[in-house]
Amino acid sequence: MNRSARPLLLKGGTVVDPARGLFAKADVLLRDGVVAAVERGLALTTAEVIDCRGLFVVPGLVDMHVHLREPGLEDKETIVSGTRAAARGGFTSIACKANTGQFVDNEAAVEYVRAIAELRGLVNVFPIAALTAGLASEGLAPLHELREAGAVALSDDGHPVRRAGLLLNALKYARDVGFLVISHAEDTALSGEGVFSAGPWSTAAGLEPIHAEAEEVGTARDILVAARADVPLHVDHVSTARSVESVRDAKRRDFDVSAEATPHHFCLDQSMLESPFDPNTKVNPPIRGAADRKAVIAGLRDGTLEIIASDHAPHTEAEKSQPYQHAPFGIVGLETTLGLTLTHLVEPGHLSFGEAVEKLSTNPARRLGLAGRGTLFPGSAADVTVVDRTRRWTVDPKSFASKGVNTPFSGWKLVGRAACTIVGGRLVMADGELVEG
Repeated sequence: MNRSARPLLLKGGTVVDPARGLFAKADVLLRDGVVAAVERGLALTTAEVIDCRGLFVVPGLVDMHVHLREPGLEDKETIVSGTRAAARGGFTSIACKANTGQFVDNEAAVEYVRAIAELRGLVNVFPIAALTAGLASEGLAPLHELREAGAVALSDDGHPVRRAGLLLNALKYARDVGFLVISHAEDTALSGEGVFSAGPWSTAAGLEPIHAEAEEVGTARDILVAARADVPLHVDHVSTARSVESVRDAKRRDFDVSAEATPHHFCLDQSMLESPFDPNTKVNPPIRGAADRKAVIAGLRDGTLEIIASDHAPHTEAEKSQPYQHAPFGIVGLETTLGLTLTHLVEPGHLSFGEAVEKLSTNPARRLGLAGRGTLFPGSAADVTVVDRTRRWTVDPKSFASKGVNTPFSGWKLVGRAACTIVGGRLVMADGELVEG
């Protein structure tokens, strides 16, 4: 991505930077790819001015759970289309998982993702490489080479590491190399071939159930193994009350554990589904019951779950048009996550706006070790999201920049969305329109 040759001056907005405890009216000057100044009354005759009156200027949003599908599954999504979707959703940085068509489990694959993103992407892309070779839970991927190639974390997302002994050794090795390990917490002996959350609906339809205990046992095991190794751990897509409590208990005991929630787990429960067997609602972990959704919200509110991530997982319309039991798991989210967060967490008072920014920017940047991101401190990267908290809009998958339109939120009316996305000092999205070239 080319940096803007001309400075940008964001005038008259309310600057919200949780990393600095800043919530105040101020101007922001971006120059030479970094934040040059944040203060009132800034002026620079050579700068392009963006009027931010009535808007909120925040550190660029960071999504640490994205599936870009490339290399190997470009019919679902590409690095280009995924970064376009990110820009439209207000994300300036995304971290992409390794379960692509050709697994990102080697140096060449990491370098490929980084090169395409640098050459053609609209936002920053940080590869998360596989923890085990081929995501097969048999042997470790070449961790030193992955670090040298530029991977920022390790995860077999989509698959758990099946053997606890292998996980223990992998965590220790990852610590020595300097990687955060991200857990897809699932006991496959309990989830089996399940496709829908266990309960009356799955029983009535004769569908194989996914028991909550599959996630809960996996979460507890992975946390205990990480604690035994004295290694940091991040838990993906927490969706049940007991999993939230496992993370909360680990934090009480000062374990270095972080965890995330997705919009589909804090916005939806089974009682809210108009058609419970719409393949666009099929996701793993599945949509749970009302008590679990409320527990996820409570975990976000009290800081147990300190990160919000989309788990953006695009599929083709043909794949998602299959009968429920045959359709793949996954929901797209890059273009709806901010709006869903503002509408269903901030507006009802579950989170303050500053807390939402912290979970969407500051905390994921910090957890992934993305130096100079997740803050507007002078000298940090000139990655900025301008948010219009009053903008009312309706989710329309036909307007998505993503190749994927598999969303359960079609037709939902939301309040709040990104007005501008700025990456490296360059405007890449304004009022929903991408700015390329």
